[in-house]
Amino acid sequence: MSGSVSVCEIDPELKEKLRAFRFRKGNTSAAIIMKVQPENLLVILDEEHEDISVDNLREELPEHLPRYVAFSYVLNHDDGRVSYPLCFVFISPSGTKPELQMMYAGSKQEVVKELGFTKVFELRSVEEFTEEWLKTKLAFFR
Repeated sequence: MSGSVSVCEIDPELKEKLRAFRFRKGNTSAAIIMKVQPENLLVILDEEHEDISVDNLREELPEHLPRYVAFSYVLNHDDGRVSYPLCFVFISPSGTKPELQMMYAGSKQEVVKELGFTKVFELRSVEEFTEEWLKTKLAFFR
């Protein structure tokens, strides 16, 4: 078997938002939070945020439900440079219904492909999503 099969389709309106997000020209952190609608097997927009910190974003995420997050982060380097890495974070808390876990896990690659991001991370709890964690993960790409 070659290729991957996506469990859920991506909502066309969300696709447009993701395309615009990828090419945004802002100089602040921003996020798009996505969720799966199990009844119609669709990945949809949950929330959109401009000028949001990692800590505030973490507060917006449900503790016991999976979510996809597209995050444009303001990264200040030690040498004074500023970059804006685009990150995809899949948060998949333990204790989630297995059916829902499978829908998210089976659709992740399709969402990543649609975004075109190369910085793809996965977490098992919302509490792990901190600025320190993100900086550590992004240090790998320097």
